[in-house]
Parts: sequence; C-alpha cells; structure tokens
Amino acid sequence: MTFEILLVVVKATHAAGIIVWSGALLATPGLMAQRPRDSGPDLDRLHRMARRLYVNWASPAAFVAIATGTALIFLRETFVAWFSLKMLVVSALLMVHVGTGVVMLKVFAPEGRIRRVSGVALTASGMISVIAILWVVLAKPAIDVDAIAGALFAPGAFEPGALGRGFRAVGLSSLSPSATP
Repeated sequence: MTFEILLVVVKATHAAGIIVWSGALLATPGLMAQRPRDSGPDLDRLHRMARRLYVNWASPAAFVAIATGTALIFLRETFVAWFSLKMLVVSALLMVHVGTGVVMLKVFAPEGRIRRVSGVALTASGMISVIAILWVVLAKPAIDVDAIAGALFAPGAFEPGALGRGFRAVGLSSLSPSATP
C-alpha cells in the first residue's frame, strides 16, 4: 500500500468517525428527552436504545476519530497553530461526550428526569463544537503565535489592567473593562 493510499484511508476513516460520533452525540439528548414518567417496558426499551447509541456507536466512533486523528498528525506532520485550535475544539466535543454520559446516568436512574435546559445545552454545545471543528479545519485560520506569546509573556502581563490593554492592542476594545459604560 502506498503512502498516498494509506493517507486517504486514514483520512476517510477519521471523517467517518467524526460523522458517526457527532451524529450520535446530537441524537442522544433527543432520546433522553422522551423518557416516560413511569417505569415499565417503554422506559426499559428507551434506556437500552439510548445506551446502545452512546456505548456502541458514539464511544467507539470517538475512539476511531481520535486514534485516526492522532495518526494523521504524524502522517501529515500537522504542527501548525490552527491545529492547536482544532485540538482545543475537539476537547470541547469530548467534554460534551462525557457530559452526555453523566446526564444519561441521571436521566435513567429511578425517578430520573432530564431538564429541558440540560437537553438544549447538550445539543447546542455539541452543535457549536462540531461547527467550530469544521470551520477550523476548512478555514485553517492564520494564528500569529509570536504575537500571542509576546502578549502572554510580556513584562507586566499579569498586572491589574493588563487584560484590557491586551484587548485594546489587538483591536478588541469592546471587550476591555474600561470600554463598558
């Protein structure tokens, strides 16, 4: 197998893993929201379905996506600044994954319920993470690492008011504390 074919197979497997992982995470809160109030066969069936989606689909897909993504780091030598941003956003999706599992444990406990805000928060944070991953991968934004490092490690960077000065220096004066009325 040539290197190019290996790269295509790993990339396709990575994309498939992300698609299945994201889809399963976005579908799970909807399943949990259907939890009936009473216990019985309907609750048992829904619990099995939600757990199967999470344990048999979302978790293995996450493993495949992360494993093939790690392989791509070394196959493509992707050591650029935008990739660090991608890793940050992928870690957010991973936290949505963990949060979904925690909420599922509570929802299917005896007398468990899912609050609407929890379902909306899980779905919204999952969607935002997936969209952010797509944006970073497709846009590959130019990130000036030297400017960021210079701002973080400049003398006086940890003094009171330094955050506001930093915001003003990069053109985000609206975020500066002194810009608020």
